Amino acid sequence: MIQYLSDLLKNSLNEIIIQLGLSDVFVETLVRGGLILFLLLGCWIAHQIVQGPLMRSFERFSRFTNQQWDNVLVEKHFFRRLLYFIPLIILYIFIPQIFEGTAVHPFSITLVNILLLIAGMLTLDALLNSILVIYENSSISKEISITPFVQVVKLLLYFVTVILIISILVQKTPLYILSGLGALTAVLMFVFKDILMGFVGGIQLIANKMVAPGDWIEMPKYGADGDVLEITLTTVKVQNFDNTITTIPTYALINESFKNWRNMNLSGGRRIKRFVYIDLGSIKFCSSEMLERFKLIQLISKTIQDRQQEILEFNKQNNVDESTLVNGRRLTNIGIFRSYVEAYLRNHPMIHQEMTFIVRQLSPGEKGLPIEIYVFCKDTNWTAYESIQADIFDHIMAVVPEFDLHVFQEPSGTDFQKLSAQV
Repeated sequence: MIQYLSDLLKNSLNEIIIQLGLSDVFVETLVRGGLILFLLLGCWIAHQIVQGPLMRSFERFSRFTNQQWDNVLVEKHFFRRLLYFIPLIILYIFIPQIFEGTAVHPFSITLVNILLLIAGMLTLDALLNSILVIYENSSISKEISITPFVQVVKLLLYFVTVILIISILVQKTPLYILSGLGALTAVLMFVFKDILMGFVGGIQLIANKMVAPGDWIEMPKYGADGDVLEITLTTVKVQNFDNTITTIPTYALINESFKNWRNMNLSGGRRIKRFVYIDLGSIKFCSSEMLERFKLIQLISKTIQDRQQEILEFNKQNNVDESTLVNGRRLTNIGIFRSYVEAYLRNHPMIHQEMTFIVRQLSPGEKGLPIEIYVFCKDTNWTAYESIQADIFDHIMAVVPEFDLHVFQEPSGTDFQKLSAQV
């Protein structure tokens, strides 16, 4: 075909060539130039066709299907880059024929091969991006992230492409080029240190299921306290609860400790652990009047009656002299208060009854007697959790005086002012 076009151009210009007395070399160059222009025009027309009507056909087809993967391929320009091969194949077929027998012939072949390699690299890059997006839209992506692996494949793709381009330019095999890189291994290891460490760290994170996108992690050293957005080859991006972004090196999550709250969300309960400090001076035995008043509290009315009966029988069996409160067994206001807190939490609709449930007394200290509340909230959402926790302790703090107890509080300026006024 090229020979036919060449002869056609020569015949068309024959009269002009004779009149001007042009040399054969000039004529040959002129003919090749015309063929190149014709070829470039053909490639441009092919490009416009495949990137115009044909590409729009792909886009329309993807919109009409129920599958999402074809939409992703279109969005990531996979088909667009794949269609680059059509004009490049035209060049690959006809360029060598145009320059056959000339000094430019090897260069033309080299140029077309490099363009094909670059187009192939761009197409595979788009395919990898599409695979990553399709995977991230699946449910399994919440458990395992493949972003680091995709990035490694991309690096290998770019590396192989560069090696092949260099081998084409220097007319050597890729193995020859790779053998020459042996001396640069130490330099390459230093340059790509973070990438290699990040890759190893990413593999360990994924293999051990230490962290995944969507997890809430806390790492005070890096100021991270929020949700994991992305795990890349070298970094882990965390969106903190103030909407700031913290970037943590991937290998840091392997070498250093961090807190992952994933299991809390999976378990369906979030821990509430707080202390109520009771003033030691307000703790005392319950009198008959106090017990009658406490019996009016519905949550513990039966508990008090049962405890009274149990204590009465114990004291009677042991011939206890009840004229003194110290003798025998007695109910205390702190014990009844603890029973009330437990009953209140047992009847609270947002407290998880199947998980750890403890209301206990700890060792007294300089701040009084600590009553520890260790339970789990059913709602793990942070905002709802804080609201529920606040409501619970609002109530507990408010009922403390009802048991003739006082919450311990270190003296403030107001306390000293009242004391001064009394003096």
